[in-house]
Amino acid sequence: MIRITRKVFTDLSIWMIGLGLLIGIIFPFFVSWMGIPAEFVLTPWFFAACITAGIIVGGINITLARTVVGSRLRLLAERMEVVTEKFLAVKRGMDIDECNPEVCMVDVDSIDEIGHSAASFNSLVETLFEALETEESLKSFTHLLGTQLSVVELTEKALDQLMTHTGSAAGAVVIEKDGELAVTTSQGIRHVNKILESDHVKSVFRSESRLRLGLPEDIYVEGVLIEFRPREVVIEPILYKDFMLGLIILASADPYSHNAISRLGLFGQNLAMALHNSLLFDRLERLAALDPLTGIYNRRFGLTRLHEEFGRALRMKVPLGLMMIDLDHFKQINDLYGHLTGDRVLIRLTKAARNVIREGDIMVRYGGEEFLGILPGASRKDVLDIADRLRRIVAETSVANGEDIIKVTVSIGGASYPENDAANEIGLIERADQALYSAKDSGRDCVVMASSD
Repeated sequence: MIRITRKVFTDLSIWMIGLGLLIGIIFPFFVSWMGIPAEFVLTPWFFAACITAGIIVGGINITLARTVVGSRLRLLAERMEVVTEKFLAVKRGMDIDECNPEVCMVDVDSIDEIGHSAASFNSLVETLFEALETEESLKSFTHLLGTQLSVVELTEKALDQLMTHTGSAAGAVVIEKDGELAVTTSQGIRHVNKILESDHVKSVFRSESRLRLGLPEDIYVEGVLIEFRPREVVIEPILYKDFMLGLIILASADPYSHNAISRLGLFGQNLAMALHNSLLFDRLERLAALDPLTGIYNRRFGLTRLHEEFGRALRMKVPLGLMMIDLDHFKQINDLYGHLTGDRVLIRLTKAARNVIREGDIMVRYGGEEFLGILPGASRKDVLDIADRLRRIVAETSVANGEDIIKVTVSIGGASYPENDAANEIGLIERADQALYSAKDSGRDCVVMASSD
């Protein structure tokens, strides 16, 4: 339509009234053509009546158009203003208010252009708010990950958020650490370690690409892995700079939406960066805690662990054993064969000790050739048995140095709480240290337990 003014309804009014005027002028000739005598219709009063009727019809039409169409457009404009206000509020740092249909959207009550416009507007609002919610969720997720350094805590928090934002009912995070796969956290999964045996998990590790498994409704998945019947399972690789760190495994009772999969991809990228930092921190922390030669705890971190174990022994009223281990005549070995050979002897002693101590026991390099064995839950008899077994294994161990065979022995002093009363872990170390001196005074290559209180 040719535009006359800058207002659509004004243009429409002009065209409708003009059309009514034109019809009013033409109508008397049409009636005359239909056979009505000209003296009745081709008169000034009949022309005036037809023109007036045409103008009235044009006015009625424009009124109806403004009422029917204009009201819909005004409602659409009002909802646009509401949506704009909400976006501006978010831009100013306010939380996202719920944009429900009554507030932001328009009823789609027709199948014409107006209805199509309303449906398109509603779809646009939904898309915008989904994008905004995703952005806000991603910011919150990133902030959450930035506060977590422990791998376990990080993956626990991340999985909880991932399940919430993707509508998942079960999930797990698998990471690769030291060449082995391990499940760091899971929710809603039964027999979680069986995940590691899955061919699908292995295939994603090989391909480094997402895998979506849709399950038909008529197939019931027995609760071997998950505690419900899933409709879809997604396995998402955690990639940091093309390096595979692990997997996110999610399962849902309904098929995943496009938006849920998009969020998984975005969240997975942030998790990859946070997980890389957490693994790096964990590795650095382990390096800081370990003695570089022997690979066991150094003195500072070993004493920290001893403090924790002593506190637990007090609270839980359980025993705690200590071994003070000293390599006999180690200075002579260094002077005669050199420090490199001495280092080999210390490494061999550490390996022997690891073969003797129980799972959960802790070995600490306490000094140059002195070692501390922390034995949680060990009674006086347990300490004596472990220490004597270690002494015998070391005595049977030899280190080759060229043509020479170096034989070494150790002296061990043992103590056990509560048989040996101590106010703190330092007091227990002193009792074990006194027993060690007694072992040395007794000729070395023996075990002496601190006397019971």
